[in-house]
Amino acid sequence: MKIFITGATGLFGSYLVKKFATLGDVHSLRRAHSDLRLLGEFAEKVTWHEGDINDVVSLEEALKSSDLVIHAAGMVSFDPKDQKLLMDINSTGTSNVVNTMLELGIKKIIHVSSVAALGRNPEATILDENHKWIDSELNTPYAISKYSADLEIWRGVQEGLEAIVVHPSILLGKISDDRSSTRIYNYVLEENSFYPTGSVNYIDVRDAADQVWQLYDKSAWNQNFILNAESIPYRVFFEEMAKAFGKKAPAKPVKGWMLNMALFFNWFANKLGNTKNPLNKQTAMLSQLKVHMDNSKINNLISPNYRTLQETLLWAKSNEKDKLVV
Repeated sequence: MKIFITGATGLFGSYLVKKFATLGDVHSLRRAHSDLRLLGEFAEKVTWHEGDINDVVSLEEALKSSDLVIHAAGMVSFDPKDQKLLMDINSTGTSNVVNTMLELGIKKIIHVSSVAALGRNPEATILDENHKWIDSELNTPYAISKYSADLEIWRGVQEGLEAIVVHPSILLGKISDDRSSTRIYNYVLEENSFYPTGSVNYIDVRDAADQVWQLYDKSAWNQNFILNAESIPYRVFFEEMAKAFGKKAPAKPVKGWMLNMALFFNWFANKLGNTKNPLNKQTAMLSQLKVHMDNSKINNLISPNYRTLQETLLWAKSNEKDKLVV
């Protein structure tokens, strides 16, 4: 069985490689200087094809004879100026994957979306897979690009594909993974003072990969699923992190549109690897929302196990003694 995984060098993609490698031969695209560190020894078990999802020629050659495609490639940015690039990578890239699959007669795809693709509005405090997208000032360019990518997947389904779409919340990996979602650890490691008053939805990346595997094993085709362990206040999230890392927890709430909010987002932008300041009304409001991503659908189908936040954080800091020293 040939399994083609896009975004295999990324955080979630690397864990999906490790999970699905037992099922067959894993193939993936890579650029000439891609960092394979997250894959460890599994990098040698992947058959690599040079190219990317917006190079249709390389994509078509690499996808030939695939039995299953797992589409985990994508871009994360909260800078409004990256809107075109987000659409090019997340939406057009997904369209290229769908079109190439249809052309080659490949039927099955697992698409890694995001809870952001479900959309936001000020009234909704609980979101599930049936939440209807509406135009809202709370929908970031990233959210719009992921929603557009989802539409490309469902178009493919109408044209003959079978798809499982997953919407992960913040993926918690190891500190050493050093990817966008895991860099949130640094906020506590550096003992910053402020926390936003909203809630954070998260899941251990290992649990998320296991759930994708179980959905595939259950043949849950042509459905979408939220991958989320729980929703807790940022204050509690940072307190548990501080306890696990032996650090001082942020103790001052950020309220409203104020200088402290600017400081928080400037820091967060830097930790996400953004060189441009994403501070704007959207990102400020999102951090203050109390939203719960309802995981009832997947729980009722596969009864997954969830690691506790404490277990995840202890695993996250393993072999990280140097980074935990002030």
